[in-house]
Order: sequence, then structure tokens, then C-alpha cells
Amino acid sequence: MQKSGSRAIVDIFIAFQRYFTSSTSRHALAKPHRPWSVGRLQCCQIPAELKTRFASTSTAPIQRESLRPQTHYDLFPSSLPSGAPPSGSFHIDPTVLRKEFLQLQAKAHPDRHQGIDKAKAEAASARINDAYRTLLNPLARARYLLSLRGVEMGEDESIAGSPSDSGEGMDAGLLMEVMEVREEIEAAQSKEEIEGMKAENEERKTASEHRLDKLFRAGDIEGARREAVRLGYWVNVGTALADWEKVGDGRVSEHD
Repeated sequence: MQKSGSRAIVDIFIAFQRYFTSSTSRHALAKPHRPWSVGRLQCCQIPAELKTRFASTSTAPIQRESLRPQTHYDLFPSSLPSGAPPSGSFHIDPTVLRKEFLQLQAKAHPDRHQGIDKAKAEAASARINDAYRTLLNPLARARYLLSLRGVEMGEDESIAGSPSDSGEGMDAGLLMEVMEVREEIEAAQSKEEIEGMKAENEERKTASEHRLDKLFRAGDIEGARREAVRLGYWVNVGTALADWEKVGDGRVSEHD
């Protein structure tokens, strides 16, 4: 019970951070709030804006779970004011996101807190880190958005409509293209060739991200799933290109 209560307090702390950094919070701070208590802790009264999102820490466990922020997007109100697609864009400015991430981490850094506040800060810091890493990576972001809609994707999922498709609906054109690119990587003799392939692959990934934005905005979840699989292929190609660069000189020497 004590552990669950602490987790609830952590989540309240995160929500309050969002509230007091918003434009409306500056007006709210000018008005004193009557203290209320959670166990032995004294807190300021929850603003009306947050009352509908929080329940008492004395409620049942299933209600305490509702204290968690709804999505990773909720942790970054300045960077992502419109929230997740379809209301917001799939695209995220990494510079703006990192700026808010550092601000949040500066406030939640465990070294700045003691006792129960330190444990609370550690939990908040871990939550912020996880959200930041997920949102920063386009493929991880796409998979996360799909999970919010009940679609879980495995790391090695094919482009078939579902695991039970038995290969039906496979994008043969895409698979052929990926195989050809991998053969070109294996046959490459110079870093210049690899640099050209890297540029082409970055274009493929960018195009895939643009399609994901349109699909999520349109609410086409199956289309978004298939496009996320496609993006995964190009991410893997990028990894293969990076691996070639690490041992490229050795490969060239072997062919001399």
C-alpha cells in the first residue's frame, strides 16, 4: 500500500509540474490554495483543471492507475502542445524536445532531493527518460503510437497484415528492394559508395515518416502499422551501412 501511494504521489508531482509550467498556471499561482493532506504530507489544493484527472490515494488500485499521465506526450506540453496524432503531428523537432527534456530533468534530478522527495524524483526522472527516448526515435515513436491504439509490434514483424496472414499481403516489391540494397552494401568497395547509399536511405526514411504522419492523422492504423514495418526495414539498412563503415577498410583490403 505504501509503495502504491508513493507512486501516486510521483504522478501527482509530474502533473503539477505540467500545470505550473503552463501559461494558465501563472495566473493560478497568484491565488493561494487551501492546504490538503495525503497521509502525512501537506500539499496545495489540486486546481480545478486537474481534479477530473486525479483520484484520492485512498481509492482502489485500479483507480490509482488513472493517476498516471495518459501518454508520453503529456510530459512535454511545451514541445508537443497539440499532443499525439491525430490532433498533433507525427513529426517532432528534436531540438525543441531536447530543450524541454533537459528542463524537466533539471527539476527532477534525484541529487536535488532528499528522503521521500528523492525517491519521487528518481521515479519521475526515469519516466521522463523513457518518454524522451521513445519520442525522439521515429520508429520507436510509431510503434508507441500504435500500442496506444492496441497494436503491438514485434522487433522482427514482417509487412504481412498480421502474424496469421501466412505471407499473404506481403509487399514483394519492398522486399526485393531491400534485398537489392543489402546486396549492394555487401558488394561495396569504397566509402564513397556507402555514403551515396546512406543518402538514399535517409531519403527513404524521411519519405516513410511523412507517410506515417498522413496515416496517423487520417486514423488509418493498419496503414500506419504497415508503414512502420517499412520504416523498420530502412532503419535496419541504415544499421548495415553503419556496420560496413566500421569494417569497410578491412573489406577493401581483402578485395585488393
